[in-house]
Parts: sequence; C-alpha cells; structure tokens
Amino acid sequence: MSKIALITGATAGIGEACAYTFAREGYNLILTGRRQDRLEALAKQLNERYNIGIATCAFDIQDKDAVAANLESLPADLKKVDVLINNAGLSQGLNPIQYGLISDWETMIDTNVKGLLYVTKIVSNWMIANGSGHIINMGSIAGKEIYANGNVYCASKAAVDFLNKGMRVDLLPYGIRVTAIHPGAVETEFSEVRFHGDKERAKKVYDGLQPLVAEDVAETIWFAASRPAHVNINEIVMVPTAQANATTFFRT
Repeated sequence: MSKIALITGATAGIGEACAYTFAREGYNLILTGRRQDRLEALAKQLNERYNIGIATCAFDIQDKDAVAANLESLPADLKKVDVLINNAGLSQGLNPIQYGLISDWETMIDTNVKGLLYVTKIVSNWMIANGSGHIINMGSIAGKEIYANGNVYCASKAAVDFLNKGMRVDLLPYGIRVTAIHPGAVETEFSEVRFHGDKERAKKVYDGLQPLVAEDVAETIWFAASRPAHVNINEIVMVPTAQANATTFFRT
C-alpha cells in the first residue's frame, strides 16, 4: 500500500518541490495551500507524471476553523498519513521593532506558529490512532540566531525550533518521529512575500552568493523521512556554502 504525505504550503517553493520529490518516491499526497488554481495545476502535473493519488485542500492555515473543516472532512483512508511536512510559513517586512507593522507581526505568528499548531494537533492524533508517523517541521537558521530587523520572524522560527523539540518528547511514546529542517537562504517566493511583492528588492537578497534552491531542501526532507523506523533525525541545519562560516546572512 502506498504511503501518504501531507504537505502544507504546497503551491510554490519548498512545498511544491516536496510534492514532486515524494510523488517520485511513490507517495500519495494531500496538498494544502491558499491558491486553489495552483493546487489543481500541481495535482494535474504530478498525476500525469507519476500516476499517484492526490487530494487538494485550499485554505488559509491562519484560519483554525478552515484547517479543521478541510482536514477532518477527508475520507478515513486519507487520514492514515505517514509523513506530515509542516512547510507553510512566511516572513513579512524587515523593520526594526519600533517601526514594525502589527499586521505583519500577526501574519507571521498566525502562520508560522499557530497555523503549524492547528495542523499538527489534528494530524498527530491521526498518527497516534494509526500507531506511527513522522512530522517534519520547516524551521530556519533565523530560529537559531537573530539578525538585524528580523525580530518577529526570527522569534516565530525560534518557536518552531522549540515546538519541534516539544513534539518530539510528547509523541515519542506513540512511535511518532519528529524532525526539524533549518535552511539558510533559499531562493523562492519567500523574499518577494517578505517585501510585499517588490521583486527587485527581493533579488538583491541573493546578490553575491549561490543560494539553496527548493529542491535542495526537498531532497534533505526526503532523506530524513526515508531513514529506517529506528532512526530519528532530530534536526538538520543546511546553508549555502557562502553562509557556512557565518551565524546568519541577510541583505536588505
């Protein structure tokens, strides 16, 4: 029987790359994201290439009622999730704390922390009932060390780091593995979202270095997920070579 992976934030970037990677490995998929058109297009492409089962759920992870309604309405056979990839996340703005926008803060906390919790609460209970599972949380090197003007985003990813550790302790008795992946600079839509669609400013973030690409991270996630059941990868920190000798690297 094919395994099932549930991927949040699957409409672009690392989430989309994970969808291709796990489909390649024969997993059936549950793909979530806010953009229904992108979910449908991705599902069509994956099905044509890999002939796997795919379910899509379009909702905003910030909305706990929408999270519950969409996930709990899935048929029972799709609730036998083997791997949950908590990928949905974002950054908004790059301001010192005194000039930060409260709307940006709320979006980051509601997505990166609360949204992750909403999904995990539901799916972890499925995994407990199934007797196994693996939760992979998308962290960041921003959760390991602060950088200038990163304040709330860094705090939200630090929360993911500690939630990952807490989940691992809480779920170990049920045979559920928990892993965090903490990447450095990855060239995706991330910086465009951070700068509210300013593509030119987003490009400058990667000047002077070769960043990771989404596929680099997806393959690392697959590595963690594909270890034998007796092996738990607690966390992986991965960065571009240009960042390897620095705690953090970010350009405004």
